[in-house]
Amino acid sequence: MINQRILVIEDDTNIQELIKYNLEKNGYRVIVADNGVDGLKEAIANIPDLILLDIMLPGLDGLEVCKRLRMEKFTRKVPIFMLTAKSEELDKILGLELGADDYITKPFSIKELIARIRAVMRRIGDDGIDEQDREESGKVLKVKDIEIDNEKYEIRKNGERIALTLKEFELLKVMIENEGKVLTRDFLLDKIWGYEYIGGTRTVDVHIRHIRQKINDDEGNGRRIETIRGVGYRFISEGEI
Repeated sequence: MINQRILVIEDDTNIQELIKYNLEKNGYRVIVADNGVDGLKEAIANIPDLILLDIMLPGLDGLEVCKRLRMEKFTRKVPIFMLTAKSEELDKILGLELGADDYITKPFSIKELIARIRAVMRRIGDDGIDEQDREESGKVLKVKDIEIDNEKYEIRKNGERIALTLKEFELLKVMIENEGKVLTRDFLLDKIWGYEYIGGTRTVDVHIRHIRQKINDDEGNGRRIETIRGVGYRFISEGEI
């Protein structure tokens, strides 16, 4: 039995019932909220394992809910899938910029939705720690002023904790572990999002940009995450800090 809790914040009753029925059929526990205010309160009061969040919501829209969840200590790492009826690239990018881990455009395939959820859930244990990291629990990987603490599942720079989402943590971690190597966008997409994920490599670019902003990785300070044009990215430790 899976028994993982998914919070669905969606105001369309038909979509609520469709998602709830199919997720429960696949072993998940589902909680539903039909507006942004109640959804935000539920997420904070009873931390779910994953959130499906519609963008167009009454009360608070999904983008604002996502932003506030990422500001809360106990929900900042919870995976968030944005559900949107809009197909514009701007809406998808904005959701990712605010900390969403993935997005699904309506109308969507239930099979695709479940496949993406499973890909994320496989990486997350009951305590929210990536299964691939359990063997390294308690170890701290350090590259100059940046530390990866697998036990606390956090990134620190100069001793100060950097608030990263689950995907941002995983992405920066795999890059630091492969320091000096050029990692293609396709490799990173498969490694972090899983082979079932059918989104484009633009997702990787958005998350890299977000990480750069959070660790203050700009050209003037000696960029750590180097863009290899037309290929991907490389993490380097050299350079003036």
